[in-house]
Amino acid sequence: MVKIGIIALQGDIEEHIKAMERVLFERGGEVVAIKRSGMVPSCDAIVIPGGESTTIGLLMDREGITSEIKTAAKQGTPILGTCAGLILLSKLGMGIRVTRNAFGHQRESFEFPLKIGVIGDEPFNAVFIRAPAIVDVEKNVETLATYDGRIVAAKQDKLVALAFHPELTRDMRLHHFFLDLI
Repeated sequence: MVKIGIIALQGDIEEHIKAMERVLFERGGEVVAIKRSGMVPSCDAIVIPGGESTTIGLLMDREGITSEIKTAAKQGTPILGTCAGLILLSKLGMGIRVTRNAFGHQRESFEFPLKIGVIGDEPFNAVFIRAPAIVDVEKNVETLATYDGRIVAAKQDKLVALAFHPELTRDMRLHHFFLDLI
């Protein structure tokens, strides 16, 4: 049975858990909230949610989770980082360079029908909340989507970085794409 771990230290944890449970209802599997070290190695895939990246990073370090995620990434475990999770993926070794709040602050949050070829032709309603952007990628990183000339979705091996929040929509295509990496 597939086990998906959600880093559950700060951020939009519940939304990610519910979204993954919806997808796993169709596919089979379980979702676990990762709050301490020792849980990451038993997971088939990991999600680092949006929230406040500095806080999440400090809590991951304090709980001993950061080193486990780095090891999981090196071993080929799929890892999805959304918004703040994208920023943390850049610090955990994904070949991207990012800028925070690239599209403005909280009051400038918006939704946009984004073309993401890997999930089909129909646009994905991307929810941007104080979103970062990827400003540079290494050559082994695939750009999945751009908005306003900036990269907002990228993939490197089994690491997927999204500047927006797919867990806040009913569209589960990106979650299925991610789980297909297992």
